Amino acid sequence: MAATAAEQNQSNGTNGTTGAATEISTTTNQSLSADEIALYDRQIRLWGAQAQERIRSAHILLVSLRALGTEIAKNLTLAGINSLTIIDDEPVTEEDLGAQYFLREEDIGKPRAQSAIPRIQELNPRVTVKTDGSLADLLGQNETYYAPFDCVIACDHDFLTLSMINTAARVASRPFYAAAVHGFYGYIFADLMSHEFVVERDKSNMTTNIGPETMTRSVLSVSSKRERNGKTVEVVKKQENYCPLILANSSPLPGDILRNNRKLKAVPALLPCLRALFEFQRNFARLPGHTNEDIRTFTTIATSKTSELQLPALRADFLRSFLQNLGAEMVPTAAFVGGRLSEDVINVLGKREQPIQNFALFDGDALDGRIYSLYSPPPELAMGAEMGGMPGMSNGGGGLNNGMDGMGGMGDSMGMGNGMGVGMGGDMSNGMAMGAVDGMQYAPLDPNFQMPGAAQQSFGDLPGPQSNPGLEGGNDPSAAAAASADGGQGAGNAGPKSAPAETGDNATTMGET
Repeated sequence: MAATAAEQNQSNGTNGTTGAATEISTTTNQSLSADEIALYDRQIRLWGAQAQERIRSAHILLVSLRALGTEIAKNLTLAGINSLTIIDDEPVTEEDLGAQYFLREEDIGKPRAQSAIPRIQELNPRVTVKTDGSLADLLGQNETYYAPFDCVIACDHDFLTLSMINTAARVASRPFYAAAVHGFYGYIFADLMSHEFVVERDKSNMTTNIGPETMTRSVLSVSSKRERNGKTVEVVKKQENYCPLILANSSPLPGDILRNNRKLKAVPALLPCLRALFEFQRNFARLPGHTNEDIRTFTTIATSKTSELQLPALRADFLRSFLQNLGAEMVPTAAFVGGRLSEDVINVLGKREQPIQNFALFDGDALDGRIYSLYSPPPELAMGAEMGGMPGMSNGGGGLNNGMDGMGGMGDSMGMGNGMGVGMGGDMSNGMAMGAVDGMQYAPLDPNFQMPGAAQQSFGDLPGPQSNPGLEGGNDPSAAAAASADGGQGAGNAGPKSAPAETGDNATTMGET
């Protein structure tokens, strides 16, 4: 990860080398000063001076500075971008101190971004870090506001807010990322519109053909180059097409998964639960609470989303775990998701390596990370396809991305791969406490709290006539409320461990390389 490379160079000034080290020349990279070449030496050797130049000139807009935004801000600042604009005027709360290590006790009550910026700036004085108004101000802006930015990242917001920002960024032709973490769980969504990138790999005996690879990806050109060590490297230029969040959220799973029961069973329950969360937020403008009514409503929506995706019945224990984690901030989860997103942003800025297409899901309970291409052609592309202008768009949903070249790793002990490791600073003591989300305060469940009318019931206690066929085991939705109270598990407690999902052949894991 860029954060690691810059952080190490700033701390000890050592230079790293790799097997495919990039030749660094001050004569061919006029925009990088000698000091910058020395500072970012490891990064330049990893992805090249040209990519570092693009990163150096990048202006990033980051919307929200909770635990996930904190990790992203740290990583991109250390990577050496030009400027970082942070939108977050929410007042600092005591809960924020548990997972946001740029904040201090004396910051409580002050605007979040304004309080954190001086400490973020200390990481890399070459980067301009600033704030610019509130979320309400941002939502009132048109696409011209987004034009100066090279990438827009929005974290921990509800579906409608994310969709509004996504739409404005897309009109301004700016890449957009949405992401959030809830306790052990997290996701990343990417809308890069139409993105071209280069993948360099050892030349093999297999011929790389120009043309469509999947429903969303095409090979534009193929060339070769010989390195100084005599090795021949194949340089492949590709293009990925993306759709906005509002379309991806209703897109079916790719056909190759729907036609294969083994792959279908491997799709994590996190996907329908995430879609259910989006719909709940769209209907109620808040996170689900721990009342019988909210849990019953959420269970009904999640069951419906599971059916729409043609997935096996939603397990009650996973539903309970997901609900208990909502709103919680855990530093390890934020570090992993934030590191993975930051790596993708850096690759996109440098126009190197395969980007996320388009939903990345992380289940920290099962230590499982997967990427799914949930794609529906935007109207302008759909019209082009009907007129024969989009080759490879007629396979009706097949083609989940297999060859995710250059993906960062989720190695042993949640290692990030490719130097993508990130720090996990901060006090873990309050890491499970629910903080403020979109203005709504959520507190941990009292250990002695019992849901009305559901005391002492568990998921397996309810009689058959009350069963819900949408939940595996035939559990009534209200049993989720009982399970939340049963045993006094507080917010952010993930409940029983679930077995790691089976890895499908076409389900790209976040740890593949």
